[in-house]
Amino acid sequence: MQRLDGGSPIPPEFARGIVALGNFDGFHLGHQAVVGRAVARARAEGRPALVATFDPHPVRLFRPKTPPFRLTTLDQREALFGAAGVDAMIVFHFDRALAALTAEEFVVQRLVDALRVGGVVTGEDFTFGKGKSGDVATLARAGAAHGFSAETVGPVTLDGETVSSTSIRAALRTGDTATATRLLTRPFAIHGVVQHGDKVGRTIGYPTANIDLGNYLRPAYGIYAVSGRLADGRMLKGAANLGVRPTFDPPKELLEPHFFDFDGDLYGQEIEVALVAYLRPEAKFNSLEALTAQMDADCTRARVILG
Repeated sequence: MQRLDGGSPIPPEFARGIVALGNFDGFHLGHQAVVGRAVARARAEGRPALVATFDPHPVRLFRPKTPPFRLTTLDQREALFGAAGVDAMIVFHFDRALAALTAEEFVVQRLVDALRVGGVVTGEDFTFGKGKSGDVATLARAGAAHGFSAETVGPVTLDGETVSSTSIRAALRTGDTATATRLLTRPFAIHGVVQHGDKVGRTIGYPTANIDLGNYLRPAYGIYAVSGRLADGRMLKGAANLGVRPTFDPPKELLEPHFFDFDGDLYGQEIEVALVAYLRPEAKFNSLEALTAQMDADCTRARVILG
């Protein structure tokens, strides 16, 4: 699995590949259908299977004050694409120069000249080019003119509802981890570097690995049953506070997982924490004793949920 720059000529071994084209934030069931179709076609035709994505998200350029909303980082998407059988991820750096390209210029400069595509697969609602002037019909006509195929994959529905990043974000904002997990096919996970904190948790028997939330969507603040993946691949179970820690002053927004039966040093390491189940909202306690008693109860419940 390689990561390639969408503005540079593609290496010869990836030329004439089948490219799944989209943002794919979250890589949910609908995105998996698009990428899965590209991989299946590539294998059937003996071509490379590629995914082209945009980073940063176009919303960040056009509406920079939009609150954080990302469901995955670029690194997470790369890992997910690789697990789906993709040979390389192509990243289009979304800046004003890319946004200014007309639909035809995007096809010629990026798809034909740089990527030398053999085929493109998108969702039915895919748009591209300045002012979203290009759509799947535009792409099909361009493919016919420039010698590549263009295929669309329809929306995926689950329990009668269309799967979308919007519905996943809405579920997470209300603490509905079960719905988010079904639509994503995995728990929503936050990847980050463990920071030094106030170390209060260590003094009451609950050391935590503090992680900044960065550009991730803010799920409902509260306590979660979580699983953690360390840099060396080890998997841990635990309970985490996600929020501003109202018992402590000043408030500081963090994800703070406490991993059960683990006492290693994680400072400076990259870990990924998956939100398995929402236990309760954040609360302010009048004493460390009251907080510790509630944490005992939270961890007991989390252990049951996580098995």
